[in-house]
Amino acid sequence: MSFSKDPLGHLSDLVAAAKTAGADAADAIYVEGISVSTACRKGKPESLSRSEGYDLGLRVLIGKRQAIVSSSDLSKAALDDLVSRAVAMAKVVPEDPYCGLAPAELLATDIPDLDTCDPVEPSAAVMEQRTAEAEEAALAIAGVSNSEGAEAGWGKSRMAVAGTNGFAQQREGSGHSLSVSVVAGEGTRMERDYDYSTAVYGSDLSKAADLGRSAGEKAVARLNPQKVATTQVPVVFDPRVSSSLVGHLAGAINGSSVARGTTFLKDKMGARLFGEGVQIIDDPRRQRGLRSKAFDAEGVATQTRHLIENGVLQTWILDLRSARQLGLETTGNASRGPSSPPSPSTTNLYMAAGQISRDDLIGGIKSGLYVTELIGMGVNGITGDYSRGAGGFWIENGEITYPVNEVTIAGNLLDIFQNLVPADDLEFRFSTNAPTLRVDGLTLAGI
Repeated sequence: MSFSKDPLGHLSDLVAAAKTAGADAADAIYVEGISVSTACRKGKPESLSRSEGYDLGLRVLIGKRQAIVSSSDLSKAALDDLVSRAVAMAKVVPEDPYCGLAPAELLATDIPDLDTCDPVEPSAAVMEQRTAEAEEAALAIAGVSNSEGAEAGWGKSRMAVAGTNGFAQQREGSGHSLSVSVVAGEGTRMERDYDYSTAVYGSDLSKAADLGRSAGEKAVARLNPQKVATTQVPVVFDPRVSSSLVGHLAGAINGSSVARGTTFLKDKMGARLFGEGVQIIDDPRRQRGLRSKAFDAEGVATQTRHLIENGVLQTWILDLRSARQLGLETTGNASRGPSSPPSPSTTNLYMAAGQISRDDLIGGIKSGLYVTELIGMGVNGITGDYSRGAGGFWIENGEITYPVNEVTIAGNLLDIFQNLVPADDLEFRFSTNAPTLRVDGLTLAGI
């Protein structure tokens, strides 16, 4: 019997074999995936690829020592050797006082259907049609002169986890994607831009023609950019890039970083980081969410968490290990691959919509920058210092005017969070989402 037909049964046998071989406890994870991608450029198909794979990881604990061994060879002989090597390693590795499986009372028992897997696999013809329609619509925009191509993707995965603590569950997920990138202008006055869409169900993807028109219009709008002088002004982050600020917060309150003391927020639990009314939520049980899951990689039941409530930091993002190190309880945010131990990560993370419209958010700005693109990763997680290249449009008397490029935005994340105002235009398009955001008092380094 193959693993794909009965992964939980095989994993349960594997962890039982580890106990028989001398382990005090053990868990195992099995992942399998299929992915298909296709690309076209200037109306001609460029590539079509399909990959399938699977992997297994066994974690063995002896006292406060743990070892992890992974393999893509699932034959009986290979798995017997996997158990022997894992147990032998666990006897000699250094102790980790915070390792261990989840206790029974934390294990997920109610597993709701979160509708995370589209039963329809798109044919190559359907995916090629998506790319063709997207690129054709983009190239039809006046001023678009060339194409970098359009790509469509689909994938399906399954993950199963079983442990000697009695947990044994599996889940499936799917994902569709579509992107297009085009160039506007000629010679040395060319600009590029793109648009893309991702969804669990193919029917929830943005329409290909709409996506293409959006990419083409964005590229044309960037033609003839100007530079701005170094100054300090309000900066407005388009939803395409505003989610990055939420991501920086998530990294700073990750339990592993907090436990090591390597984050500028390590002593900010209970502190007001944002203005009143700001809510940031991690929702692992959202229907058709890109990262929805009823249980985490340690088998712990997931639940919606308000990371920021009315501007105040409420919790770290924790797995079992980081929670034990900090003297807290896990938040059910463990993720894991076959060859690594669990670590904390977010699921469907978002900043809730504010009370002001995007137009009103911009309307009160005499001079400022509307950012549509961020470049580089100039964020210091220890100090919170923020410095990133950016492009977008200049705001003059409440109106978006000419395109701007070659500018750097600088500040500190503590100040950015405090001065951040969300608009009311939140959409759930990606795994991390935020509405349009305005931040006053940022420094722009220009000419």
